[in-house]
This record gives sequence, C-alpha cells and structure tokens, in this order.
Amino acid sequence: MGHNHEGGNEDNDLLETQVVTITLDDDEEIECSIITTFEVNSKEYIVLLPLDENGENEDGDVWIYRFIRDTTGGNNHDLENIEHDDEYELAADAFDEWLDEQQFEEFGIDD
Repeated sequence: MGHNHEGGNEDNDLLETQVVTITLDDDEEIECSIITTFEVNSKEYIVLLPLDENGENEDGDVWIYRFIRDTTGGNNHDLENIEHDDEYELAADAFDEWLDEQQFEEFGIDD
C-alpha cells in the first residue's frame, strides 16, 4: 500500500516547484527548496530547506542566505553567506515572524 497524500497540500505547491541547487565549499551539491524571500534593512534574504537525495528534509533545519537579486531582469540571482552573527539574528528573527504569519504546521518546520 502506498501512502496517498491527498488534500491539505495546496499550500505546499509553490514550495515544491521552487528548487535550487547550492554548491557548498567542498563542491558538494545540495538541492534545496525555496521557502521564502524577505527584506530586512533593505537587504534581501532567502530561506532554503536542504533536501536529501529523496527530496525530503528530516531534521527541519533551514538555511538563510543573503539574496542578491539579478537586476538585469534575468534569473541569475546570487546567494551570499551571512558573515555577521548580528545580521544573521536579524534575518532569523524576521523569518520567525514570517513563519508565525503562515500556517506551516503541516510542513513540519520547528524552531
């Protein structure tokens, strides 16, 4: 018997369609689904959910990067590591607030 996930998935459609591949420092490539982008202090950030080879995330960890939007109108956006703890805290707090506004209980993200 296969598991049938009927119903209750409408909210996840936009997430499942947006997958980005991140290359880590050691050249390992990780697929991540894009959870959201948001702005803090006129800088843009992106929140990613790293996926394993089965397209799942077991531990609920999310990654936050600085999001450098392609200003030429193309799709060549860039991600930057957040170097400073203060900046990361600001971004993480903003993401927590965003999460509070969503109904993501079924998505299984804990803080």
